[in-house]
Amino acid sequence: MASVRTVDDTHLLVVADDGDLLSSVAESECDAELLTASTAAAALETLTERPVDCILTPHRLPDASGLDLLERVREREPDCPVVFAPSDGDETLASAAITAGVTEYVPEDRRATELTAALERALEAGQERRERRAQSRQFSALFDDPKTYSWVLTPDGDVRRANEVALEAIDTTETAVRGQSFADLPWWRCAEAGQTVLEAALERAAAGEIVHREVTQAQVADEAGDAADPRTLEVTIRPVYDDSETVVSLLARATDVTERVRLEQELRESEELHRVTLNNMTDTVLITNDAGEFTYVCPNVHFIFGYTDDEIHEMGTIDELLGPDLFDRAALEADGVLTNIECTATDRAGRERTLLVNVREVSIQDGTLLYSCRDVTTRKHREEALTALHRTTRKLLYAETDREIADIIVEDAPEILDLEASGAYLFDTDDNVLRPAAVSSGLKRLHGPLSQRRATTDSIAGGVFVEGQSRFFADIHDADTLSDPTTDLRSGGFVPLGDHGVFVVGSPVVDAFDDVARELTDLVATTAAAALDRVERERTLRERDRELKQRNRELTRLNRVNEIIRELDAALVRAETRAEIEAAVCERLTSADRFSFAWIGSSDVTDDRLAVNAHGGTGRGQDYLDSVSLSLAEGREPAVLTATTRDVTVVSNVVDRLHDEPWRSEALAREYQSITSVPLAYDQFTYGVLTVYADQPDAFDEVTRTVLAELGETIASAIAAAERKQALLTDSRTRLEFDVFDDGFVFSRLAQATDCVLSFDGGVRLHEDGAAVFATVTNASPDVVADAADELVAVERAQVISGTEPSTETGTILLELSAPFLALQLADHGVVLHSVEATPEQTRIVVDVPQTVDANASIDVVSHAFSDVELHAKRSVDRTAASDRRAELLERLTDRQLEVVQLAYYGGYFESPRDRSGAEIADTLGISPAAFYRHIRTVQRTLFTILFEEIGLPANTTSRVE
Repeated sequence: MASVRTVDDTHLLVVADDGDLLSSVAESECDAELLTASTAAAALETLTERPVDCILTPHRLPDASGLDLLERVREREPDCPVVFAPSDGDETLASAAITAGVTEYVPEDRRATELTAALERALEAGQERRERRAQSRQFSALFDDPKTYSWVLTPDGDVRRANEVALEAIDTTETAVRGQSFADLPWWRCAEAGQTVLEAALERAAAGEIVHREVTQAQVADEAGDAADPRTLEVTIRPVYDDSETVVSLLARATDVTERVRLEQELRESEELHRVTLNNMTDTVLITNDAGEFTYVCPNVHFIFGYTDDEIHEMGTIDELLGPDLFDRAALEADGVLTNIECTATDRAGRERTLLVNVREVSIQDGTLLYSCRDVTTRKHREEALTALHRTTRKLLYAETDREIADIIVEDAPEILDLEASGAYLFDTDDNVLRPAAVSSGLKRLHGPLSQRRATTDSIAGGVFVEGQSRFFADIHDADTLSDPTTDLRSGGFVPLGDHGVFVVGSPVVDAFDDVARELTDLVATTAAAALDRVERERTLRERDRELKQRNRELTRLNRVNEIIRELDAALVRAETRAEIEAAVCERLTSADRFSFAWIGSSDVTDDRLAVNAHGGTGRGQDYLDSVSLSLAEGREPAVLTATTRDVTVVSNVVDRLHDEPWRSEALAREYQSITSVPLAYDQFTYGVLTVYADQPDAFDEVTRTVLAELGETIASAIAAAERKQALLTDSRTRLEFDVFDDGFVFSRLAQATDCVLSFDGGVRLHEDGAAVFATVTNASPDVVADAADELVAVERAQVISGTEPSTETGTILLELSAPFLALQLADHGVVLHSVEATPEQTRIVVDVPQTVDANASIDVVSHAFSDVELHAKRSVDRTAASDRRAELLERLTDRQLEVVQLAYYGGYFESPRDRSGAEIADTLGISPAAFYRHIRTVQRTLFTILFEEIGLPANTTSRVE
């Protein structure tokens, strides 16, 4: 187990009357000095005698509980960490301990794993408490210094605490001054501008600055009435921070520096010449007599004027250097000193210099006027440039494009930088090249037009952009990557515009970039880069805003479509007839102002036009249908186009080609501005078209069109299901006979491969993965046919049911056929595959179509299923009572029961004598003989119930036979 991390002289008091808790502490390898106590009283006595960094106690003690001990410890040492380690604690005890202020809670079942960490945290807390106490003692020693006035203030400058020296100075108590403003206290009332100075100092200290101020108290009369000498106090105010670097208080200290101030004043008075000279050593100092003749010239005069001191003396008077009428002599006599007189002087090189001159009356040897001259040419230039840059910045605030920003900085560069050539490259992110965006007339004259550059180090501009570092050339001809050696530019500067491009400036003068010019060039580029960043952010925000709005519109449309789908699905589930389905669809699509009008039509073969089956929406919809042509041969209305082509028709805006098609003006007159028409088709059966009209252009986006197209298939499927249900209740039906000449049909292929006749008469069991049929074999061995069937992909399994004798050329086989199978496709629409007979020459297929199902669509299904098929016959047949009873019997049997009895029947189980026994049939089915006989008896009982009880056949038919 890891040991507890402690420091020297750390004490842990363990309160326990048994050895278990002490053993746990020993196992933790605690480095602290262990103190022990067996009772609460002994623990409190130890706490009184020596410092303790942490206390470890159980809940049960001989003379008190652990919580009682905790309460007493808190009364004496509120901050002492206490680790509570009960041996039989529960949630109630834990809650009470936490409420009482326990530092750590470690029950017995967690001591082995958590005691070490708990003691570590508690001891560290105790160590921090001890360090805070030591810091507090150090602060108290500093604060109570008898030679210094000390105050603790709030960040607002109110007094929290004052030491005894400060209180005795004004004869008051700490309670009397607590909460008062420090600047308003009696200490400073007699000081010259004391309150104003201290208020400003407090404000700066609260902002995080250490402030030093000297405050001089005015002369006041002492107790004897004599005027006391003024005192000067040096006041220091320091901010005090918490852990989050927030100023939580101020420490103000004041020291009497009266003697030091007096000595400094005497020193200034005795060394006036040296003080004036030293204070102006950064400037040029000149002294003249009343006639303006030089009596003293500072040796550093050449730094400003370029002349030596002897050459200045040879000028004769100050007027030759600074010009006449520099100042008003009367004003100087009145004030004794004139400061910051701005004038212009010409140096030895003929350059104009802007100077700030201070003039003072003195009496130094023969001199009476002292001139201190400061060269502010650079500062003046910088101020003018910054003013121009400020104007440029204001322009950039309103720039909206990258090119506009480039034009602004190139146009304003001469005024800001005093350089005539400037240009700007902007980075093209699509082609990764720097393209010239703006070029000044000066740059065109000196260099010619700029050429685009790759973002590589092969050129100066490309290298600056890639590296992100400015480059300035005293002579650009010295650059290794100079693209045009014939350029008239000499000095050149290239500064990156962030990730947006490069700013170029130049001059025909060599070494035209001093520190100010470089700084200003960087400022221009930085300002432009910030403007380019802003434009890019705004552009991105606009794009995101457009994208967000588009997504919101799409989500709104999607929610709307989902709502329509949910309602339509619910309506289709409830509807039982085709009419109910069509009415429900039109109603749901036009409810809640979703669409203006919707209708469903189907082809009327007799009239060669679309017939209206159902409609919904505004009352003008029926009027519209009456006013347009729905002829399949002539009309161009979207519903007619869909019915003709069986493709989705979308009209995004009815106004397009308004005069070319008459139906458009009729639709527009009823405020139908966009239209979508979808076919109601399912598995090659078409049940009509659904057409929807909206009152705004482009109302049908891609999602809506896709959903409506899928909805057309769903509606068609629902109609097919309803017609299948109606087909069960319909007596009359149409029987279709087809001659199939398609070698790909499984029955045709088997008949040709084995030279047999293969037929079945509707004994089809349909399931999800395919169908099972009992086929009769003639003129061939059933085993040969079954073997040939096993070779076909369309046959999952082939099994001989009867006719297994070697010489037999007739029998029955069971074919498990994979999907798709014709019977499955027909069954989806209520059509029944009645029989199939295949010979080596041709195959005859017979299907029964209920009256409610479109016979023509059924013909299409069969026609599309084979490559070569002909309709042989079409006639009407009626359902017989036997058919009804057969259907009723099939409804009462399970799929397993029907499978068993079919296999038994076709396998010869009911023949006399039997071709196959029940055990053999059961083995074929993979079930036990008992299960086989149980299924047979169930089917027989069901059959006899229908025969004798429900049909009413007499139980005794002997007399009728006789």
